[in-house]
Amino acid sequence: MARLNKNLQNHTSLAIVYFVLAAGLGCVLRFFRVFEIPVTYKFIVHAHSHVALLGWVYLALTTLLYKLYLSKVEVHKKYRNIFWFTQLTIVGMLLTFPFQGYAVFSIIFSTLFLFASYWFAWFFFKNVPAEYKQKHSLKCAKVAIVYLLLSSLGPWALGAIMNTLGATSIWYRLAIYFYLHFIYNGWMIMALVAVFLYILDKQNILLSEKGFKAFFLKLNLGIIFSFFLSTLFTQPAVFYYILGGVGAFSQLWAFYDLFKFMRIEWTPIKRQFSIFFINTIKTIGVLWGLKMLLQLLSSIPYFANMATTYLDFTVGYLHLTFLGVVTISLFLFLDYFKLLILNKKLFLVYVFGFVFTELLIFFKAIVAWQSATLFSEYYFILAVASLLILVAVLGLLIHNYRLKATLK
Repeated sequence: MARLNKNLQNHTSLAIVYFVLAAGLGCVLRFFRVFEIPVTYKFIVHAHSHVALLGWVYLALTTLLYKLYLSKVEVHKKYRNIFWFTQLTIVGMLLTFPFQGYAVFSIIFSTLFLFASYWFAWFFFKNVPAEYKQKHSLKCAKVAIVYLLLSSLGPWALGAIMNTLGATSIWYRLAIYFYLHFIYNGWMIMALVAVFLYILDKQNILLSEKGFKAFFLKLNLGIIFSFFLSTLFTQPAVFYYILGGVGAFSQLWAFYDLFKFMRIEWTPIKRQFSIFFINTIKTIGVLWGLKMLLQLLSSIPYFANMATTYLDFTVGYLHLTFLGVVTISLFLFLDYFKLLILNKKLFLVYVFGFVFTELLIFFKAIVAWQSATLFSEYYFILAVASLLILVAVLGLLIHNYRLKATLK
């Protein structure tokens, strides 16, 4: 077991390495508006997004799921093959996207990653011990993986769309949005909910069977129907706005159910968890609630058109989800299971960098919306603020490396 924990800690460190690389590429994109940098901006965008989503988040989540549900099973040697094959695909994308964008080799490695995710899904479903079968958290984890598989229909569709309708077709964008929606709102959010319910379960803080079924149904209906919010850039019939609104409202309702449950159980929660854990959960709750309020707002035609016209609103929303809800949750949960030793000062630097950049991104969107003019130092300040995230994540990596070296 000690050897397994060490391996999973190493997997976590590698996930942080990917985050450092993604943050570094993000800084290149920010400074692109400040200095002349001899790179193709679009190619760096592709590399940044793929390494962030498939390197940092995917590896961190699969490591957590393995830790929670497969630690007691003797399948570690079999998993090693899946793990290293996955790393091959991620490194392949890292080495190809910055130099060629979507081209032969980057597409090959992206496609191989899809097969790696299918392999992990099969491995997970096959090997989860029977003792977890009725656990609420496992039901969420399984659905999260189903959403991961469902999201892959987007990339598969892109090839056919490119060869028939071309990259200017609305179906090309819809395929990308389908992938992103079910990766963000399906795979990532549901997997994090699974980890959180697992933690509560270990402290005998449980949703009733009836309460869980209602929460689970609302959240999943919300995830499915809120996809229609991603179609509103086509300005479809009112029916699609209604479907998207129903999805956003259903997610918000599920969030309220979880919030209400935690209020009822607040005394045992305060007794069982540290102040840092509780304050961070509150922060995540605020960010998650804000995310879902923005979703609901975007089901209104005026705001849907605004998000389509002024893309910084969309960029800010995606970063709110990825750098806020998802990444802060991952930091907290990896620290809780001792897969990462979270330095509190560096964590606060990260949170400050995230909040600062979010404010600047939404500020730019509002300025464009109001047809105003940005102040001249805007892009430089945004680039420097982005460096805070890179410094914090790199600091976390070095901090953990030094701790491991001390313990040897």
